[in-house]
Amino acid sequence: MKITYFKDTDTLMVNFNDNEIAHTRDLNENVLIELDKNGAVVSMTIEHAQQQTEIQNFSFNRVENKAI
Repeated sequence: MKITYFKDTDTLMVNFNDNEIAHTRDLNENVLIELDKNGAVVSMTIEHAQQQTEIQNFSFNRVENKAI
């Protein structure tokens, strides 16, 4: 998974995997999702990201399963 923010265009791109893109769908005028041939999400692009998200507060947490 790779997340890239393009400050000059205020665009956020989230790549979930490297699968080949087969289809692109507009969720609304600012959000696009790209799907592989099986319908799995490959990436999501968000235009006007500062208005659509809280990009300035972005954080990432990875939680490991603990054995009981």
